Order: sequence, then C-alpha cells, then structure tokens
Amino acid sequence: MDLIILRHGEAGKSMAAARGDADRALTVAGGKEVEEVAEALDCLDVGLTHIITSPLKRARETASLAAEVLKKEETVEVWDELEPESDTARLYRRLSKLKPDSVVLVVGHEPYLSGMISEIISGSKQARIVLKKAGVAKVSVSSWVPKATGELRWLMTPRQLKKVD
Repeated sequence: MDLIILRHGEAGKSMAAARGDADRALTVAGGKEVEEVAEALDCLDVGLTHIITSPLKRARETASLAAEVLKKEETVEVWDELEPESDTARLYRRLSKLKPDSVVLVVGHEPYLSGMISEIISGSKQARIVLKKAGVAKVSVSSWVPKATGELRWLMTPRQLKKVD
C-alpha cells in the first residue's frame, strides 16, 4: 500500500480553546497552495484510490480542495483516527483493512504525520522528519503486522511540488 501523506495548508491563527482550534479554517493563501500541490500530485499520477482526512476543519478543507483538483471527491472519508492526539496504532488497524494495492491520500496535522512517517520507516517516532504545511510524503508500506513497516519514497515541500509539471 502506498500512503501519500499531505499536511493541511496554512490555517488562521491558533486559538486557545481546543474546540476553537478544531474549527480553524485554511487561509486564502493556504487554500491556493493546497490547490497547487494537488495539481502537482495530478501530474505525478499517483493513482489515488482513497482520500482520508482528520475531522478538523483545516484538514477537511485541504482534503476537499485536493479531491476536487484530483477529481476524487467521491473517495473522501473523515477518520477520527487522524485527530492530532489519536494513537497511530488505531489508524494502522483501520488502514490494514483496505486492499493491499490501495493508494491512500492521508490528510492531517503535525507532529502526528511526521511521527507516523518516522514510525513506519524506522520503528521509532524520532526520525526527525519535517513535513511543511501543504508538504507531501510518499511512503510505501510493506506490512501492518506485527508492526507498520515501510519505506520513504519521497518527501517534498510545496515549493518543490510547484516545479513538478
């Protein structure tokens, strides 16, 4: 299974209350950058079969914009397993139920996503992966049990992705 991991785009200012943070929307610039990143993914022809997103507003907006550009709106699902404080083991169990040849766009937050990438490729959340806002990584997962294992295929910033054509 291939995971295409996309961090949400730039969002409005952080809010003190936890519920307020969940409702932060993408900025206009953040939305435009997500659209450009999705256009690059379209050029890379990654072959998406699923789009899964955190339930937080900025991630849902990112997933929606990407799905629109990639013409995959019908594949978007909101998974609570992608909430910033969720346990990656829950996410891996759910992902393991998808077909092994699936290509899944995962939209979420930091440090959850970089920790997940780190854990899959090194067995530890300490590999120091940096995923910029609207940055994308591709991880090829070879196994989910007894633990998630895989290989980092690429990691790109929005600036690098804008050069893809």
